[in-house]
Amino acid sequence: MKERKYSNHVVIAVFFVFSMVVVCVTSESWAVKGKYPDKTIQIIIPFQPGSTDMAFRPFTEKLPEYLGQPVAFVYKPGASGATGASFVAKAKPDGYTIIGGPQSPFITCPLTMEGLDYTVDDFVPVCRLVSGPLVIAVKADSPWKTIKDVVEEAKKSPGKLTYSTPGVFTSQHIAMEMFAKSAGISLTHVPCAGGNPAATAVLGGHVSMTSSTMTPVTPHLKSGGMRFIGVFEKERLKEYPDVPTFSESGYPVALSMWYGFLAPKGTPEEVIRIIYIACKKVIENHKSSVEDRLENLSLKLGFLSPDEFAKEIKAEYEVRKRIVKELMKPTK
Repeated sequence: MKERKYSNHVVIAVFFVFSMVVVCVTSESWAVKGKYPDKTIQIIIPFQPGSTDMAFRPFTEKLPEYLGQPVAFVYKPGASGATGASFVAKAKPDGYTIIGGPQSPFITCPLTMEGLDYTVDDFVPVCRLVSGPLVIAVKADSPWKTIKDVVEEAKKSPGKLTYSTPGVFTSQHIAMEMFAKSAGISLTHVPCAGGNPAATAVLGGHVSMTSSTMTPVTPHLKSGGMRFIGVFEKERLKEYPDVPTFSESGYPVALSMWYGFLAPKGTPEEVIRIIYIACKKVIENHKSSVEDRLENLSLKLGFLSPDEFAKEIKAEYEVRKRIVKELMKPTK
């Protein structure tokens, strides 16, 4: 049998072609394996349906266009949002389980609840989407028409007036306790499993008033079932110019809400960026419709990048830390 001889050039060429095939196959396999997202992304809502989720819907309904995969809400209410936050903090940091919520589950709960299995550092900010005011709302036929009415009644009968919130030490609860402390009155707190149940408690006559974001109470305001008596903002809302702020009523309390997406600590930066960019594209390409829908809820765009959002969370953590410390001081 004759021995075949190949030139060095032929050997090199064959080796080069073989190497390129291996590289292409390997790269393609890696790309398929590493593609994000390739399945449904779950957004954990730490409260009951009908409140927090409404603030996100103008975005989540469009996100599949830019992510290429469905986005689904999963509700895990309880413990003022801590139940859902704990679930996400312990979830696999792969971008398929993130949380959408206001600041209380991430910032306030770790400051006020003993035995929590997470801290604010167990989350990575993705983006802030929305900001909005906090208000006090009463049933339409309530005898209390102003903040002054509430203060006078509370002074006559300490503890008689009740108010509902989505939970203990939520932003809504903190705002009301700051008001009560400023006014020198005692109110009875009735925590609920979300903003919607808190509003329903007012409509059913179970509580005197609710401290709320705009989302759960706006439909009842428009239908005539409820009315606002005060807003925890520095300035009056342009949509409701007749509703006074607490500050101008003599009680310097101003506290706002935001809604944003956060992911478990350890989620890859590239995954965070993909979600952030998708949210940004929703705003850029559908800004008018998003703003219109938010306006119907008396909310507004408050978009921040991951870095900007992280700085805000850090600053607000320090502010709330001081507020909570003050509120938790025993009264003399």
